[in-house]
Amino acid sequence: MRRPLYINDFAFHCILGGDKESVFDKLKKGVRGCFTTYDVAGVMRPAATIDPATLPPVTLPEYDNRVNRLSQAALDQMDTSVRRAVKKFGAERIGIFIGSCDNGSEASMNALKCFRETGSYPEGYVLDYQAADFPARYIAERFGITGMLSVHSTACASSASAFVSARNNIYAGNCDAAIVGGVDIASRSVILGFASLEAMSDTPTNPFSANRTGLTLGDAAAFFLVTRERFDDLQTEKSAGLSVVGFGESADADHITAPRADGEGAYRAMSAALSDAGLEAPSIGYVNLHGTGTRLNDSMEARAVNRLFGENVPASSTKALTGHTLGAAGGLEAAFCCLALQNGILPAHLFDGVEDPALPKLHLVKPGEVAPLLDSAKPLKYCISNSFAFGGCNVSLIVAKE
Repeated sequence: MRRPLYINDFAFHCILGGDKESVFDKLKKGVRGCFTTYDVAGVMRPAATIDPATLPPVTLPEYDNRVNRLSQAALDQMDTSVRRAVKKFGAERIGIFIGSCDNGSEASMNALKCFRETGSYPEGYVLDYQAADFPARYIAERFGITGMLSVHSTACASSASAFVSARNNIYAGNCDAAIVGGVDIASRSVILGFASLEAMSDTPTNPFSANRTGLTLGDAAAFFLVTRERFDDLQTEKSAGLSVVGFGESADADHITAPRADGEGAYRAMSAALSDAGLEAPSIGYVNLHGTGTRLNDSMEARAVNRLFGENVPASSTKALTGHTLGAAGGLEAAFCCLALQNGILPAHLFDGVEDPALPKLHLVKPGEVAPLLDSAKPLKYCISNSFAFGGCNVSLIVAKE
């Protein structure tokens, strides 16, 4: 039995911006955001971080930190829709399902620095800033929501995992509507962590290239308002006809950080999403690749995608444009799939053009490519978005347009 989630509204904010039209223009042209650099143990590392000065303080002072400012920038775009849903269903019947990895380590590191220098913590600092549920609590307080609140921290699959949880709870009758998505920042602690794993590139990430050397981190927030039925009084023009129809998960348990080399976990997640949606592989018109630019991730994903879809399905990694936004990536890239479905043009794959002969062949989308590639009489209807995380947590979502 199909159990879709209908998208009533969605919004995001990342290094490319928050306006859907201008962001999609950059996606289809393959225009990278303005990356900054961080000194990590004497090595300059790029990151797609948003200037904090461009994000106004959170309207609830007790929740004011960089993570929630980023959430606010996205949520401001769908404020009317969420409040309409709260009025329609009641505050206790709205669920919040959020994916995030680094909720507040930046605030804690700054507080520790202040303590070491002055002997006291900054005024107003509380350890709650680093609590896993802090971003979700901000959303609940902002909209007066008293329904269930669930936070997922499944590394790079966090907000994709949140979609699965939202679907399960909505159909279980635990809520009537949900805010689902994710938020994350490329804080210094996270940058240091990935650098210690030797997973970061010294230059902006170069996914699926023979010359790829690692990932580049980034900031983002992306949120959706979803229900199990279509409601004309909730549906916004920007999300008309959109839904998430396939949800697939798998667990490698192969290594703490490295993916399973043969791509079996990724293959199973994508296959499960197809089965859940009642679709066959040829139905998919575009694959948003997880595509981190690391040697191992790109290798295993190329194997899995080629095995399931062959070499002709259009595919791209948008992380070269936005950076890897960690817990927000699943939500952000599902939003990019929504834009592709609405516009019939696919996000471009930005890399140096040097294909890796060791990888199974993929059709990497060129700037301005109209979908679908092979059959102009068949409109783009289904996209699959992949999120493959540390610990072998794999999630694939299929986004559809009627």
